[in-house]
Amino acid sequence: MSSNLKIKRICAWCGKEFIAQKTTTACCSKQCANALYKKRKRDDAIKANNQIVEKKIEEKPIERIKNKPFLTITEAAIYLGVTRPTVYGYIKRGELKVIRLGFKYLLKKEDIDELFNHPTEFHIPTKEKTPITDFYTTAEVKEKFNVAESWVFAITKKNNIPRTFNRGKTYWSKKHIDAYFAKKAPNPDITEWYSTQEIQEKFGMTLAAVYCFVSKNAIPKKKEGIMVYYSKKHVDIAKGVAASEEPKYYTVPEAMEKFNLTRDQLYHYATYHKIPKVKKGKYTLISKAELDKLLAAPKIE
Repeated sequence: MSSNLKIKRICAWCGKEFIAQKTTTACCSKQCANALYKKRKRDDAIKANNQIVEKKIEEKPIERIKNKPFLTITEAAIYLGVTRPTVYGYIKRGELKVIRLGFKYLLKKEDIDELFNHPTEFHIPTKEKTPITDFYTTAEVKEKFNVAESWVFAITKKNNIPRTFNRGKTYWSKKHIDAYFAKKAPNPDITEWYSTQEIQEKFGMTLAAVYCFVSKNAIPKKKEGIMVYYSKKHVDIAKGVAASEEPKYYTVPEAMEKFNLTRDQLYHYATYHKIPKVKKGKYTLISKAELDKLLAAPKIE
């Protein structure tokens, strides 16, 4: 049913006079209505973007303080791009003057700017490199660590191990080679090992299944020549053949993860509270019972 209303309107887009049949009609045609709609959407987007930009500018501390003649300790640290202790250091050495108003300490921005009129001479500290004098030949690396020659060249290239050439021979830094193999050394507490073939025979697994199993369960391994061996205890526990032993020690990464500590925090606790530590090869172990007791959740009995 069509409306009998006839309302004179001015088109909100083109400005022409037209007769509308609804009080809500703003444009004389569909084209004008589409153009007006697009303009309103564009204006809304611009307005929203401007609000976001203005908010970000207001949130920038440097924008708030750039025109202030006096700065608090925190504002001075932001202005200089340093920490609060650094600003306190300038004050203690008398390089910056400060006054106290109520509970706040204020510094003149002029005094901060004046620091840059008396720059100190800058020296880049140089560290003298100790020359490398001890080397392995490729043959010595192969013999000592029971590895192939191609493996030597591949691993040393990957780990940037220093080398030199003399009379047709390649010499590798003894210090760097020893350090690499020390990192790869197996846990000295593990004394029993399965070969890959023994795991296949004992548990009826294919070679692909063995590789998947040891990777998924993070089974410790060692390599002797072309042979790879896996920890017997860890394989048996993962397969349910042996019961898992309650560990007496945490490794440093385990303790850091469990108690959400940094390495420095962990060592501080262990040293300050005299928690027993032992060294096993390349691993540092921390008493599990003592650390659990120290960092246990508080309770009232």
